[in-house]
Amino acid sequence: QVQLVESGGGSVQAGDSLRLSCAASVRTLSTDAMGWFRQAPGKEREFVAAITWTGRSTNYADSVKGRFTISRDNAKNTVYLEMNSLKPEDTAVYYCAAGRRIGFYNYWGQGTQVTVSS
Repeated sequence: QVQLVESGGGSVQAGDSLRLSCAASVRTLSTDAMGWFRQAPGKEREFVAAITWTGRSTNYADSVKGRFTISRDNAKNTVYLEMNSLKPEDTAVYYCAAGRRIGFYNYWGQGTQVTVSS
């Protein structure tokens, strides 16, 4: 079993930055691909960003391209989401996910709240 623990959320002003972290309890094939999703109140969970084991391939939702950057430190079993130029519409609970391939996630974290005020 893989446990994912997110951290780094908080309340910020529009235009500010935050960095989220997601630490995996173990390194397995099931953490080859890792991703970030978010869910705003009253909305469905949506994809934000994903990264492969090597870091050579990354995907982003159109809404965050150019503002968010996903990266990973495999020595620490940790994936990061650097969020810049935050907007109120980025307000959501952010979840970390892990799986063998991008788009196929078996493990999810508990989420961390990000609130952006105008």
